[in-house]
Amino acid sequence: MKSGLLFFILPLLFSLTMAGSTLARQKESPPGLRVYEGKWFTGPQDPDYHAYDLILREYLVHRIRQRYGVELDPKTYSGFDLLEIESFLKFKKSHEPIEPFLKLFPRHP
Repeated sequence: MKSGLLFFILPLLFSLTMAGSTLARQKESPPGLRVYEGKWFTGPQDPDYHAYDLILREYLVHRIRQRYGVELDPKTYSGFDLLEIESFLKFKKSHEPIEPFLKLFPRHP
């Protein structure tokens, strides 16, 4: 009887946990980025891509500042560069400096 009850409770708990994490991720992203979910761009010259990249850069700079205390200029790095920088910050050791890592990225005026 107990094993039969666990057979039904464990999948239910798992699905509730997954739904909760999905909802938490949806709350975290800014409304401006949600407009571009699932959108295809013709290339970097696409005006919608420029708008998306600007919103992404501003959001990521804010999130990096808030989580890691690192000040970055959204005009200096692309959105994808900022995603990579955030990944590095997430896994770097506390004694590792960030400046040599930032020099690896091309500067976008």
